[in-house]
Amino acid sequence: MSAEPLSADAVTGKAAPSGAAPVGRGENRTLNAFSHVFLLVWVVMAAGPLVWVALTAFRPTADFLDDPLGLPTSPHWENFVHAWTDAKIGRYALNSLVILAGSLTGTMLLGSMAAYVIARFTFPGNRFIFLLFAGGMMFPVILALIPLFTIMDNMSLLDTRPGLIVAYIAYSLPFTTFFLTSFFRTLPTGVQEAAMIDGASHTRTFFQVMLPMAKPGLVSIGIFNFLGQWNQYLLPLLLNNDDENAYVLPQGLAALTVSQGYAGDWGALFAGLTLAMVPVLVVYAVFQRQVQAGLTAGALK
Repeated sequence: MSAEPLSADAVTGKAAPSGAAPVGRGENRTLNAFSHVFLLVWVVMAAGPLVWVALTAFRPTADFLDDPLGLPTSPHWENFVHAWTDAKIGRYALNSLVILAGSLTGTMLLGSMAAYVIARFTFPGNRFIFLLFAGGMMFPVILALIPLFTIMDNMSLLDTRPGLIVAYIAYSLPFTTFFLTSFFRTLPTGVQEAAMIDGASHTRTFFQVMLPMAKPGLVSIGIFNFLGQWNQYLLPLLLNNDDENAYVLPQGLAALTVSQGYAGDWGALFAGLTLAMVPVLVVYAVFQRQVQAGLTAGALK
């Protein structure tokens, strides 16, 4: 006959009450309830102002002044027309898109190339160059405003789109390189070695083999750069402040806030804010899965 181990209740002589819940189940329920309440409060705090701005954009200014928290009774599309044409939001948005197309492309291309070399090749100064990019993330951009203004002035790049494109690339390159270096290090080396054995050059291996494999990381950092450059206000204010027609969208919204605040056309102001939010929400909704995959790819490796 085999001996069975005695339970703790048998040793102490105490019988477990019938129907007793396992230890810790009540604590887990309390923790789950607290987590859900916290997430609900966070969602309301994050999405509430956005919903309020979007709803207010469809209300006449008189209704907004009478009841700021009320709902629109009927869509007032004239607010968007005034914001797009009279307040020049359309022109500011076009300027932002043109600048963003150049700066985002340059940032992703240069950042991915630098990260690939740092991550996949060993050479003297490799670690030092990587630390330089990492240190660039810790350098406050506000400390570089005066030298940056002087350099741009000497190069005749003030109040120009190329000047903002170059400044955006320099601003975003350290974090892009740092992020992609860690991502390239997680990619398998066998595919790269096979491509080199087949006679592929370093350029072809990078663009046709390694870059497609790094797509999740590229999409993730691309979204972050898009958000940062789309909402950038300090650099345009410094480098692009003399020509109102060359304003980017954040500058245009700031000018609209001042002008409409005195004019009293709050509906156009909220319509302009809504138009500025739409591209960001659309980009994130389209690439949401890729962003999540890029952030977790390195952890799952």
